[in-house]
Order: sequence, then structure tokens, then C-alpha cells
Amino acid sequence: MDATPLTAPVDRAEVRAFTAQLRRSGALRTRWVSGAVLAIIGGAIVLFAFPALLALIYTITSGRNTINPVSIFFVLFLVAAIALIVVAIVRAFRGRAERRFRLDRFARANGLTWRGDVDDPLLPGMIFTQGHTREASDVVSGHRPRFIEVANYSYRTGGGKNETTHKWAYVAIRLDTPLPHIVLDAVGNNGLFGASNLPITFTRGQRLGLEGDFDKHFALYCPEGYERDALYLFTPDVMARFVDNAAALDVEIVDDWLFLYARRDLSTLDPRTWEWLFTTVAAIEEKVAQWARWRDERLSSPVAASAMPMLIPPPVGVAPTGRRLKQGVSWVTVVIGVIVVGYWIVSIVSDVFFR
Repeated sequence: MDATPLTAPVDRAEVRAFTAQLRRSGALRTRWVSGAVLAIIGGAIVLFAFPALLALIYTITSGRNTINPVSIFFVLFLVAAIALIVVAIVRAFRGRAERRFRLDRFARANGLTWRGDVDDPLLPGMIFTQGHTREASDVVSGHRPRFIEVANYSYRTGGGKNETTHKWAYVAIRLDTPLPHIVLDAVGNNGLFGASNLPITFTRGQRLGLEGDFDKHFALYCPEGYERDALYLFTPDVMARFVDNAAALDVEIVDDWLFLYARRDLSTLDPRTWEWLFTTVAAIEEKVAQWARWRDERLSSPVAASAMPMLIPPPVGVAPTGRRLKQGVSWVTVVIGVIVVGYWIVSIVSDVFFR
């Protein structure tokens, strides 16, 4: 991994040229927001700060000292505040432009491609079906040699004052064949009382206990009837790789994708984060390559039905019962519901008997 572009000094002219190129290609969607912000600041300067400053200068130079020190302080404070806001916004715009430039050069140096923002990415993972206004940002993808994609991600739930933004980051790894839907819920990043931080809850009948210390790090869920297949995929050496390299991440295998989820940015300017990601992906890739031999015995082809089953293996794919896990209800949701209903009942009773 070449992390030099993440920290090396950059040429401002190259950054401006790169930003202009993004604008010409339509890839920089923040240009209208930037223009609106600058227009508002310019209007505030023209309407308030500039006339007030001119009036102050005229009053002082004319010898008619008809204003009090409080007014002078207020005008100077207004001018200074607007100047600081302008400087902060300019630095923020410049910082974002430099971040885009660095990530693009980092991706190029490592045989990858930076794509900026992607609306509603077409991926089958659980986080990509939640809420609305879904967006992946700072998307870095390519083949190393297997296709991988690293990005920050967000979606929103609710609306108006009750709207909430949920932030995630993911690593997507393309597999050689579709596999059963399997989720590894990392124990280390769970919330209060061990509540899962995943946006979806799965029924407990799909929980599969594994040998060794694996259950101390992950709760593994697989479709009912696919326990033997999960054990075939997660051999002791594969489990060891996940424990040693991805214990801080939630893992989902769905269709022919493997996803690693985190609640912090992964596409970042921090070289240590990228080094950890590249090491983790390499460690996992070395073991998941053997998953290409897996076949779902529940599938059968017309040719196999008329021939000896030992000679013709099942076709590539997963039977319908193994494609998606059954969703359940979180006990946290149940507790909150009980509290709300209990409070409602107590309120009614108190209104009736203690009015």
C-alpha cells in the first residue's frame, strides 16, 4: 500500500485544477450549495457590515463624534464575525477540495478508483435497504485482485423534526459464488446490555453456536437448515482470521458479496486506517477463496435429476430458503413499547380515579 498521497504536501494549483475538472464533469454536486452560502455571506456584508463600517468611518473622520463606544464595538464585532465566518467557510471548502484530491491520488497510486458520492448504491447488504436519502461518499473501489469497495455511508429515517441521520462505513468484497445469507454480529461494538447495533434483528432460532472463542467475538446467524453449510464455510482457520482481523466489524454475507460494517469513517485520510483495512481484506481474501467450491445441495438441475448425483454437482446459487435470514424484533424495541403502553395506561387510570 502506498499511503504517500494521504499525507504528502499538495500543490494548490493541482487541487484547483482537479476541482474544476470535477465541476466540468458534473461529479461535484456541492457547487450550488457553495454558491448559495457565499451569496448569503456576500448579501450580509453588503446589507449590514459594509454600510455600518462606512458610517462609522465617516462619523469618526468628520469630527462629529455622535456615536457611543457601544455602537463602535458592535460594528467592529459584526465586521470581525463576518470576516471569521468567511475565513472558516473558505478553509472548509479548501479542506474538502484537498481531501477529494488526496483520496483520488491515493486510489490511483494503489490501482483503485475514487468516485466521490454515489446516491442509493445498488448493493444487497442490510444497511442499503434502510430509511431514505441513502448516500455513499468517498467511494474507493477496484480490483486487488478481487473487487473491493470502501466508502462512508449514511441514510435517514423519519422526517421533519424527527428525522435522524444514521452513519456507517462499509467494505464490500465480491465473492466467486452466491452463498447463504450469514451475519456475524460483532459482540465488541454492541450497545447497552449487549443490544446489537445492527439496523435489523434476526430471530434467535437462526443463531448458531461455534466452537472455541468465536462466540465471544461474534454472534453468527444463518438460515435454518443451513447450519452444516455455515460450518463448512467457517472452518476453524477461517474463524481465526475473522477474530484476529475483523473482530471490531460486523460482517454480512449475502448473495455473492461479503460486507464489513463500521460505525466510523473508513474512507479517510488516516494511513493507519487504510493499512488496517488492506491487511484485513488480504487476510480474509486468502481464506474466502476456498468458498468458491461451495454448492447448495438443495438445488438440482434437470440433467442432474436424470443422472448419478455424485457425477453432476448442483448448479451455482442458493435455494430460496437460504437467500435471506428471517427478521425478528429487538428486545429493546419490546421494552420501549411496554414502557410507552404502561405510561399510557397509568395516565388513563390516574385521570379517571384521581381527577
